[in-house]
Amino acid sequence: MSFAVGPDGGPGYSGPEGYTYAAVLLDAGSASRASVLPVLASLRFSGWVAPDGEDWLVVVPASVPGACAARRAGVVEVAAALAARLGGAVVAVRVVSDRQLLLVGWRDGEELGRYLSDPSYGLGPDDDTLPEPYGVSLAPELATACGRPDAADALTAELSHDIDPEHFIESERLGRILGLLGWPEWLVSVSSLPRRVPLGPASFLRLGYGRPGWVGFGLGLVAGVVRRRRPPPPAVTDAPRATQMIDPWLM
Repeated sequence: MSFAVGPDGGPGYSGPEGYTYAAVLLDAGSASRASVLPVLASLRFSGWVAPDGEDWLVVVPASVPGACAARRAGVVEVAAALAARLGGAVVAVRVVSDRQLLLVGWRDGEELGRYLSDPSYGLGPDDDTLPEPYGVSLAPELATACGRPDAADALTAELSHDIDPEHFIESERLGRILGLLGWPEWLVSVSSLPRRVPLGPASFLRLGYGRPGWVGFGLGLVAGVVRRRRPPPPAVTDAPRATQMIDPWLM
């Protein structure tokens, strides 16, 4: 499989941090561009919607990790709203600086679980959250929801793997997950929007504040100024901490 990654990514990588991007994937058997647009309009969503024609419909937020919709909604909240309205399989994907991968899955409106490759990333030196992958148990249910139950073991192994940030980036892990679950391989390149997405569709529909066209573009710019300063709530708040691992009898 060929896919794009962050700057200078790959074996021996030790350069600057990579890309930040996110997407919502919806099973095309339950969702279409026409069916997601009213939901995105009600959320005042800013971002892009891929065309129909693949097994998965892709919605790309304009602001990551900031809010991309009203009420401080980020990719997880937008995905949850789409899952509740449309059903089927829905997955939120977020990569932060190619150092942290988030996956959240839904099936028929019910959340399956959340995975975070490194819950400690970006929390500061005084935070005692452990860096081990969180939510690996999501893998079998996510594989089944995506119609790839035979990939459960391989997906579990992939999510369990601790990536050495000096040599690998999260886009590489995500690239392997795309192959396992049948997601579009161009997903790792959506950070190039609004420019052409390598290997991706030629015609993404751009929305600003839930509306297409120049009016939406203008409204989206204004809303984006505020939203960039109001990040969504943390996707995971119960990751294990070092203090929880200390035997109280040793204190």
